[in-house]
Amino acid sequence: MDVDAQLLHRARLLLAGELEPVLPRAAATVALIRDTPDGLQVYLLRRQPRMAFAAGMYVFPGGSVDASDSSVELETPVTGWVGPAPSVWAGWFGTDEVTAASLVRAAVRETFEEAGVLLASSMNSEATTASLTETERADLEAGRISLSGLLARHHLALRADRLAPLQHWITPEPEQRRYDTWFFVAALPEGQEPREAGTEADRRVWLSPAQALDAGLTLMPPTRAALTELARHGTVAEALQALVAEREIETVTPRFEIVGDRVAFFRD
Repeated sequence: MDVDAQLLHRARLLLAGELEPVLPRAAATVALIRDTPDGLQVYLLRRQPRMAFAAGMYVFPGGSVDASDSSVELETPVTGWVGPAPSVWAGWFGTDEVTAASLVRAAVRETFEEAGVLLASSMNSEATTASLTETERADLEAGRISLSGLLARHHLALRADRLAPLQHWITPEPEQRRYDTWFFVAALPEGQEPREAGTEADRRVWLSPAQALDAGLTLMPPTRAALTELARHGTVAEALQALVAEREIETVTPRFEIVGDRVAFFRD
């Protein structure tokens, strides 16, 4: 049974009350942005065609929250954390502090794992380090070291102030792989450049949000919605200022209908 047939089968079972939706996994994804003479650009990865989820799609760096992201106890103030506290993120996200902190940590970890960009700096300065090795990145990706352990090893602080909340999407119920995904925006730190990191992507590009929307790239609805939001802003500073302003983040779970022999999704 091919993917479309599986989706249709699951949708029919759900509508008949014969199947429970898969519980979505918490996830974080980060739209890295930078200023150029031609305006704001965003960093996109094309996922390998062999991937079980979103194969061939252009996406932002990101992935599931893992146990190490939520295992660090909250302190007041949070040690090794610069910027809005977990309580502030919890307010933006409409969730509890532990969940909010784990999502921020996952966003920072996944950005380093998939793009080689670390949203951290020295405890004693604004400077961002770019001296971490590929071995350390690979160790983090493989789970041989935690983000907190990596930051502590280099006396670095996580920079929550370099992130801003963007949107929140939950994968539709008929999908077999479901994610409860929080989207972030982050300015590319000075002195760092994304590098070919990890094995999940086969192409990496910088494009303006408008170019990404008009280039015929294969995009999932959440990515397209994020790019549409970013296209409204001309600079990194403008985007970050707008996104951290007081605003309500809507949780989007597209509803589905069976139309003929296919499953159609709708955002109400």
